Order: sequence, then C-alpha cells, then structure tokens
Amino acid sequence: MACGHSFPVIHGIFHFFYQLALPLVFLAAFPGWVVKMIRRGGFGTRLAERVAWYGGPADYEPCGAVHLHAISVGECMLALKLIRVWRELLPDQAFVIAVGTATGHAVAAEARIPGLRVTYAPLDFSIMVRRYLKRFEPERVVLIEGEIWPNLMRKCTGRGVPVSLVNARMSPRSARRLEKAAWLARPYYSLLSLVALQFDRDRGIWEKLGVSPEKIAMTGSLKFDPGPDIPRRRPEFSALLDQFGNRPVVLAASTHAGEEAWLAEQIHKAIPEALPVIVPRHAERRSEVRAELERAGFSVVMRSAPALPAGGKEAFVIDTTGELRDWTAHADIVIIGKSFMAHGGQNPAEAILADKPLIFGPHMENFEPLADDLVKAGGATRASDADELIAALHALQDDAVRRTQVDRARQQLANHAGAAERIVKLVRSSGDVG
Repeated sequence: MACGHSFPVIHGIFHFFYQLALPLVFLAAFPGWVVKMIRRGGFGTRLAERVAWYGGPADYEPCGAVHLHAISVGECMLALKLIRVWRELLPDQAFVIAVGTATGHAVAAEARIPGLRVTYAPLDFSIMVRRYLKRFEPERVVLIEGEIWPNLMRKCTGRGVPVSLVNARMSPRSARRLEKAAWLARPYYSLLSLVALQFDRDRGIWEKLGVSPEKIAMTGSLKFDPGPDIPRRRPEFSALLDQFGNRPVVLAASTHAGEEAWLAEQIHKAIPEALPVIVPRHAERRSEVRAELERAGFSVVMRSAPALPAGGKEAFVIDTTGELRDWTAHADIVIIGKSFMAHGGQNPAEAILADKPLIFGPHMENFEPLADDLVKAGGATRASDADELIAALHALQDDAVRRTQVDRARQQLANHAGAAERIVKLVRSSGDVG
C-alpha cells in the first residue's frame, strides 16, 4: 500500500471535524466506561494502554508482529481462533491482540497462547495511535469484523502497514446507513488491503464503500468454521451438573436483560424435570440475574460460588467468563439469547458444532442469512413467543427429531469449514508485505 495516498479536500475537512468531535464523544462516554471497567475489574489489567501509556521499555515488545484488533469479547474469541490456525501454518509468527474491553483482555490472557502479547487497542486519537504504532511497529494490522477507525487507517497507511478486515459482515441496517454516507467513508475503506467476506451477497456494499473488487474475497465465516475450537465436555462441568441429578439440561446461551427468568420459566413449563442452565452474555450482571430468577420462584446456584442445590424449582447460572463453548457440550437443548427480548441474536454455531438442537427467537438479525437458512432447512426452530418456545422444547424431546435437526444444521455450516485457513492465506498475500 502506498504511503502517499491523497485525500480529497472535502474529506480533509471532514477528518478535521472528526478530530475535533472525538474528545467530546470521549468525554460524554467516559463516566459510563469507568462504571463498566469497575464492574468488570478492568483497572488491574494495564488499562492505561487504552490511551497508549505503556509500562516497561519498548525493547521488550514483539516488533514486526501481526496485530489483530478485536474490540468486543466475541471478536476476541474469533481472533484467538485465527491465531491458533495461523500458528499451525507458521509456528514462529509473533502476534499481538489488541482488545477493547476488560473481559476481552481476560479471555485473551487466559488463552495462554505462547508468545501472544495482549494489549488494549488505543483510542482513535491521532497521538495515541502514533505512540501505539511507534512502540510495536506491526508488520500488518487485521481488524476482526469491526468498525474502521479513521486515525488508525491513516497512520497505518502513512507507515506502509497493510490493514485487512476479516470476517466482514454488514447488517442491512448498517448497509443503509453507510450507503448514505459512502462519499465520506470511501477514503477510509479504500485504504484496506483486503476485505474477507462471510457471505458473498455483501460484496456490493463494500465496493460502494470504495474497496477495489480485487481486494474483496469470500472466505466464509470464522464464527461458523469449526477450526480447532470444537466444544468439549469437561469433567469439572459434569461434576457440577451431577449434583443436580440425572436431569435434562436446557442451556440458555448469551442471554440479555429480561430473558433469564422468562426463559427459565418456559423451560420449567415445557419440561418440569429439566435443569435450566443460564449463561448471561455479561457475567457482571450476576446479581441482577440471580435476583430475577429468585423472584420467579427459582432456587439459584451460581457457577462462581457453587453450593449444593436446594431442590425444587432450580436454575444454574454460569456467571464466569469464557466457558460458554464447553458448557454447550453438556446441554441437551440450546436456546440462543438476545433473540427474544433484544435484537440481534447470538452465535448459533457452537450449539451446532456440539451437535445440539437449537431454538432461537424472532430476532437473529446479526446472524442472517444463516439463521433463516437453518430454519428453512429444518436445522433450527424459530419461536416467536412463549407458546411456540414451549412447543419447540416438547418436540425436541424426541431423539429422532433431535438427530434430524442436528444433521441438517451441520450441512448449513459446511460452506464455512476451512474459513480460518483461507483468511490466513489471503491476509498473508495482501498489502505490501509478502
């Protein structure tokens, strides 16, 4: 990528106002951000790196590494999957993962990948991005799914550092918004050395945003590529579940506010002998989740403070981070959160990879067209209300129905197998670096 990329005058004016507005946005968001960091325990995790203040001399940093920017926890999990596959192909490659949250930092650190440096992604202030790039001198930057950061893009271009966007997706809502502002976005998106798409249907919007057709490739989805991260049964999880007796396990995955007690209640109505296992999307909501379940009449056991079940109408809450994948392997049925009381949905792939039948609500916008394809193929059940959810739970007690749904869901993921390896090969061949 050439270092002398020129920008139209109108774009230069826009970027100037972006620079002016950024501190105001930061100040407005700062109080809420501090509260989140306190709740998530982020202040003990080198949080100063968020503003590009680093401890220790730069000599100890892995300069020339591949940097993966993964702002959310979900993006962090995908980045870790990509790094594991990359290391299989190139064991000596150095990596830095730049995260955006304390939870993501904990997940990346706990992965214990040899030689992986975990840091916070700098805020997109020009001076902070410049310090970050000067300290680490990355070979290339890989953005996972997420937004384009104007100063990061411009500074990387100025230093000849290729920037790729992988596992790229565009919801219809985001596409409509960006199309209206495409003339402002193009100078940033045109700097990308590669856009690796989850679905080929999105190719048109990236071209409208200024990405050259030859830089766009359809690789399939990292989320839906089995890779090395198949959910597995863990003896310590089995031991915890054994305390509840030999009961069917219905797991509600990545739930959001308002869903936990409602889902537990429908599970209890449909299959009274089943154990609702609730995995909130944000573990710091543990007190709120427990209180709501207790108000609904459940005796609650928390994963973070396990106690002997009290008997009766019980619920087990997994309020620890980074365990959802393997808890999925212990379920008999999986219900996808954020699809009933909120919009967007959560990733259904882990349930499919674990060979578990799944149910989701009417709101799976973030996982289309896969969710719709699953329903059409009979690989998942979409329930729009309590009655349909109860009916779906009843139906999935039949072993033959369960096996058929799992087989059909697996077929829908087949196109995404090998996505991680395809992405690695394309990223390595993109940009200025061979």
